[in-house]
Amino acid sequence: METTFQERLVVTLTLTIGGKAHKIIAGSIKRFALDLWSWGLEGEAEFMLTDNSAQGGQSKDELLADFLKPDLVEVKVEVKAVLPETSAQPTHTALTIKGYVTEKSLEEDAITTGDSDLILHRRYGIRFQDAARLLWRQHFPCALYTQKSAKDVLDAHKGDKIQLAYDWETITKQHPMIFVGLDSQRGASFYDWALWYVHSHHGVFIHDYATHGYKLSGAKDATGTPMQLKVANLVGLELLLPEVIRHDVNVLNALAEGPETKPVTQKQAVTGIRQDVLLVTPIAAEVQARVDLETARLKERGPEVEVTWRSFPEKAFTPGALVKLPAEEAWGAAGVAKDATFRVRSLHLSGEVEEKGEEEVYGDAEAFFSFRMNTRLEPKDEPYVDLPAWQPPSYPRYVEALIVSEQGAEKDETWQVYTDSNTSVDGYKVKIPLFADQIVATPFNPNLLPGHFYFPAYKGERVLVALDFQRAWIKRFLDWRTGARLPQDGQGVQLLVGKTTENGTAIKHYYTDDKPVFLMQRTSAKDTQKIEIAEGNLLIQVKEEQ
Repeated sequence: METTFQERLVVTLTLTIGGKAHKIIAGSIKRFALDLWSWGLEGEAEFMLTDNSAQGGQSKDELLADFLKPDLVEVKVEVKAVLPETSAQPTHTALTIKGYVTEKSLEEDAITTGDSDLILHRRYGIRFQDAARLLWRQHFPCALYTQKSAKDVLDAHKGDKIQLAYDWETITKQHPMIFVGLDSQRGASFYDWALWYVHSHHGVFIHDYATHGYKLSGAKDATGTPMQLKVANLVGLELLLPEVIRHDVNVLNALAEGPETKPVTQKQAVTGIRQDVLLVTPIAAEVQARVDLETARLKERGPEVEVTWRSFPEKAFTPGALVKLPAEEAWGAAGVAKDATFRVRSLHLSGEVEEKGEEEVYGDAEAFFSFRMNTRLEPKDEPYVDLPAWQPPSYPRYVEALIVSEQGAEKDETWQVYTDSNTSVDGYKVKIPLFADQIVATPFNPNLLPGHFYFPAYKGERVLVALDFQRAWIKRFLDWRTGARLPQDGQGVQLLVGKTTENGTAIKHYYTDDKPVFLMQRTSAKDTQKIEIAEGNLLIQVKEEQ
């Protein structure tokens, strides 16, 4: 319901550019609009500044030079009601939000005097957003973290414009590996990554309008005393019943040695309608974690209320605030909202003044605006988490790594299997030079070979590693072992086993004068034994080399 009223408001717009603040008061503001959600904000404003200094006047536009700079512009908007005070009424409070400019525009009004044009007015326009939405959507890091938490990752990328607070055990848990592999050509930014993480772990991403920062929580805050809304400020409400979830979920684990299907049901599902989640993991805790996540996501949503306002309230509020509708029967919303406590999920506010003559002086701290305001309310205990649109990050990304083995001497090309003490899963360890030689685990398996070949990767071998969010695996092998490559002229091939070329066994086939030669040789320092089969010749030799 779109309803417009004339409302006198105190509106202040402050632009801070290069550390210098420029304050624009209501008399200069022509139009503003604010869209506030639980997760962030966006807005726009247009204002007029007078500059008659060229004609000897007292008004000079101090904003122009800074406005034309490419510097980051911080925006602070304050909106406050203008109502007569009585002892029974509370002291007015202002709605205060902060953001950063995304777009700027400028239009100049000039008059012609003789042979020249004089600028009298400049009409400025800005669009702005909250810090994370603006800055993180341009942030595409590719970084690896070991023995760190998601909190550590977020803190490493918040910069100096984004404030983060946490009330969520999940996000502080340390993990063997976290990989943030973002690419601007693939679309998902760090903002998408953060929202994807919150959604994937059933958390809450909150824009804190009191601190102008963000809070990541495990649940919505339901504490505090709700504010009673007044009939005099309201014009109407609409009851909204969200779409009901009609499906069940099956969590499937496709492990060959122990496949399982774990159903997650809910009472409003239609028989036969389901969503299947496919996993392949030997770790039972990972399966149960996904079952718990899907169970939480199937919670039924409660009714919502859209409230339309006729005037700005004396006590300003922002998304996240708890409120109660007026006690009168007419505001009970078919009995659903009667005596219920709601949380403000979003707030949409705009004001626009009628165009007037250029002779008007824009000096008043308050002004009449064509005023519109709507709020979306949800039940206080609503489990549904509202998030902006986000794109899941694209995994895996590929990097080169070196196989780690602590067996034998440094020069020995040994192999080693590491068993995870928590999961009992065997794995290689690989060292990734690009990311400061950090070491991650990868599966210890035959890779691309069938199981009857047992050739583990050796120490120092170059491998291509696929990195996912919290796991890695060897994609392919990238180099020849020392001494393995043979001259092209002989068209030779060979198999090397053992620790080094001086301590191992080689099986080799090559050509001499276009005649095939087969050689099997064991070497232990100077001690060699070999069997060589050539044209008309069989040689079996045991020898100590000089």
